[in-house]
Amino acid sequence: MSNVVVVGAGAAGLLCGARAALKGHSVTIVEKMERPGRKLMITGKGRCNVTNATFELDDLISNVPTNPRFMYSAFSEFMPYDTMALFEELGVPLKIERGNRVFPESDRAVDIVDALVQYCKRSGVKIIHSTVKALECDGNKITAAVLDDKSRLTCDKLVLATGGKSYPRTGSTGDGYYLAKSVGHTVTDIKPSLVPLVCSNNFVPRLQGLSLKNISIRLFENDKEIYTDFGEMLFTHYGVSGPVILSASSHIRNMGKSRYSISIDFKPALDEQTLDKRIQKDFLELSNKDFINSLGKLLPKKLIPVIVLLSGIAPSTKVNQITKEQRHRLVALIKNFVVDISDFRPVEEAIITSGGINVKEINPKTMQSKIIDNLYFAGEIIDVDAYTGGFNLQIAFSTAVLCAENL
Repeated sequence: MSNVVVVGAGAAGLLCGARAALKGHSVTIVEKMERPGRKLMITGKGRCNVTNATFELDDLISNVPTNPRFMYSAFSEFMPYDTMALFEELGVPLKIERGNRVFPESDRAVDIVDALVQYCKRSGVKIIHSTVKALECDGNKITAAVLDDKSRLTCDKLVLATGGKSYPRTGSTGDGYYLAKSVGHTVTDIKPSLVPLVCSNNFVPRLQGLSLKNISIRLFENDKEIYTDFGEMLFTHYGVSGPVILSASSHIRNMGKSRYSISIDFKPALDEQTLDKRIQKDFLELSNKDFINSLGKLLPKKLIPVIVLLSGIAPSTKVNQITKEQRHRLVALIKNFVVDISDFRPVEEAIITSGGINVKEINPKTMQSKIIDNLYFAGEIIDVDAYTGGFNLQIAFSTAVLCAENL
């Protein structure tokens, strides 16, 4: 069996290493951070959304907007139910939440990381704390990984599982791109995905810190609706963030070339007619109040001055003087609050990286390089990314298992 070096001890590297060792290979994982699985520790707000309980292959593929066809073999090899069964076997009970998101019952990402690290150790994997600085080649084969102390790890096979460029403090600093390029691979444009969005509206900074639940959003590209979602979001000093915004960001492909906007419905449970009746009822109770002081039962305190401003109704107008037309304008604003998207936040703030090793240079049935005979890839370093909800970790696990099977 082969002497295998895996670069990166994230989700893909750990699982690939363990599975390869179980097949009889001698496996060494090189990890630059002192502790393996650092990025896994912060996924799902520290709870680790480990996969998505989507059990039909086509449904799974439909959640991968970038190079979905590349994933057919990997998903077929290792589906979400395989991921769930694995972690249950490794002693981590799981639960399914809204949107089929799968979490450890403990709500502790560290349980997932510890399970993978122990899986590696039990399988005989050696994990060393170092950085791979270069790859030595002889013709079409990698012969050794050169570490930061100038020492060499000789290898028969090498797996790049270094992740992307998102969350660099966890070790994802793009090292794998450099190493792959050094042996002839090309890397597609790196962009953030599942990332907060920058808004150009001058009222947005006034809403900084406003957290909203049970709202719905619609994402528009050049006035055409391309995505909808329901859930939680947050206003920041630069724009918008939170779960529904991160999901929406992965549908934005041509930032700069297209005009994007998000319409927020603050009251999705009420249609316009019902909301209008609710406002009339509030206005009747507060008939002598100023308009600015009449919305406290309906909207969060921080949102009220901005809604008043955009409604065009003078703040000091008595509510019993507000016309039907003005009231309808207010209803429309609450149901269709538009923010204009001008940019992504930096890739360092993204949950995942869009872009990576060109999939045309990787055999999708084996994860083997088409350029270097004994080089393989697993996880986020590949130019494949998915929507939020556990799908990106499933990509990491599926590519890792397929890679290990074919070493």
